[in-house]
Amino acid sequence: MQKPSSRLAPMAKEKYLQLIGGLHLPENFHYDFIYEMYETVLDGLAEVEQKSDLLKIEIVDHPTIIYYLIGEHYYNIFGGSLERVTQLEENEKYQSFLLSSALDKYLTNGHLEYKLANRYSQFAPPISTLELYLNFTLGTLTRFKKKEPNKTLIIDIITKGLTLGKGIINLLKSGFETEAFVTWRTLHETECVLIVLDRFQAPAIQAYLRHLNYGVAFRHGISDKKKSDDIFAQIKEELKLHGLKSKDMKRYIEYGWLYSLPNINFDNGYKLNFRDGLEKIAGLSAYGKNYEMASEVAHSSPILIYAREDLFGTLTLVNLYESFFRMEEIFRKIYLSVISEAEQKQYELMRNIYYRSMHNIHEREAQKYYRFFNKQK
Repeated sequence: MQKPSSRLAPMAKEKYLQLIGGLHLPENFHYDFIYEMYETVLDGLAEVEQKSDLLKIEIVDHPTIIYYLIGEHYYNIFGGSLERVTQLEENEKYQSFLLSSALDKYLTNGHLEYKLANRYSQFAPPISTLELYLNFTLGTLTRFKKKEPNKTLIIDIITKGLTLGKGIINLLKSGFETEAFVTWRTLHETECVLIVLDRFQAPAIQAYLRHLNYGVAFRHGISDKKKSDDIFAQIKEELKLHGLKSKDMKRYIEYGWLYSLPNINFDNGYKLNFRDGLEKIAGLSAYGKNYEMASEVAHSSPILIYAREDLFGTLTLVNLYESFFRMEEIFRKIYLSVISEAEQKQYELMRNIYYRSMHNIHEREAQKYYRFFNKQK
């Protein structure tokens, strides 16, 4: 079949090999087979365009087509013998399946994708500026050791918090504003933990790690029965010490580490929960109403179905900026303590430029929220 234009002509074999060279595929992966299927997909795409007056793809994304083919094929041959792989590649039904799969995914996911109304373009400054700084900070965190809780707990929590921020940005860009608001709820909980641990340091960190271990045992994550039994015995003793009953075990495991914080008197207004415990100690009770609303959304109340998504989107973005400012302050303190004086100056120069811009954006978005949704600042 004659191609309707050069945009449907396959890329040169040499360019194709360069494209997939960095994918680290198995040595016995048959590149020629995928290239032949790629040519066939382009023929199929040309045929689809000829039969449809509605579908006309001005720019054909050749790498995406190739990646769909490789992904599908690799998934189907993984773990198979060379003989089995060869039989599969020579099977006409399999070739037809691979062709249809790649073509359908390319057209549906790329050009007929279901998209929600999107108020947050990736190029809009409220999104692009925060995303830039999130990427920079997460990239910087790669210099630190991670996943060694006894040594890296604070860094691990900062990383998770910023990653949640990235997730919220991606949801907003895709138009999933209620989902972004629910994810902010998780970020808010994470941020509260981070603030309390950073403020109280050693006693808080030690208690948090102990209760982390309690949680593993509670969810049957410890295979050594004696060790698990000893942990539950310890938990029961601590429950008695604090005047709690067996029914309180789950919330004690989750929030009982707060008992170890100095100068926090649970007989004076604090409770073993999030709103009147962790959030209050973190000093973020002002977010209580937003957190409660996000919880209603998370638990599929009517507000999830019928509330205005632009309200959720704007509120989420404002809250995300505020959470980021607080987390970044903790990150900055740690980062500056481990880099050279020259790096400190370079970092502060970059930070001052974008931080001023971010605060201006936050102020503008906050004013928009209060103006459009009749809130009083």
